[in-house]
Amino acid sequence: MVNVDECYRLRWESVTWTNGRNGTILVTHGKTAAARRVLPLTVRAKNILEARWEAAGSPAEGWVWSAPTRSGHFEKSTLKKQHKKALRLSRVRPFVLYSLRHTFLTRLGESGCDAWTLARIAGHSSVAMSARYVHPSEDAVLAALDRLSGHNFGHSGDASANILATESPLSTSND
Repeated sequence: MVNVDECYRLRWESVTWTNGRNGTILVTHGKTAAARRVLPLTVRAKNILEARWEAAGSPAEGWVWSAPTRSGHFEKSTLKKQHKKALRLSRVRPFVLYSLRHTFLTRLGESGCDAWTLARIAGHSSVAMSARYVHPSEDAVLAALDRLSGHNFGHSGDASANILATESPLSTSND
């Protein structure tokens, strides 16, 4: 999951169509070494990027989200204005755009993604940082415990029952 700033800085040189199942993107900027990473593309992301790439004339280099700005790419201020306009026109209840990252990471965690993989996808240097983003629902917690109850922990039910029935800790002596 790339964040908004990582999207602005995405260049065609960092997009490959052959690595992984659907291609990858190389995130080259970030606060930490963990934020600089290679991420596999989903089918949907690949289709969006491919359509944009073809519409741009299949460039070998340059900004993916180019714009007539001083930096040459889409800027945060432009996105904020577009987001505000979209909310007004759609009459959707206002929300902070960055909250979509929290939603994605929460859903990824609820889907069964382990904490270490989630941290890698998010570009976090620690699992503790990812914990700030993931807010599992009560249903997700209950479902996780239900899945755990189906695991065999090395004891058969019959043997455990027999041991408990025949050996009482109170009946043993320390002679």
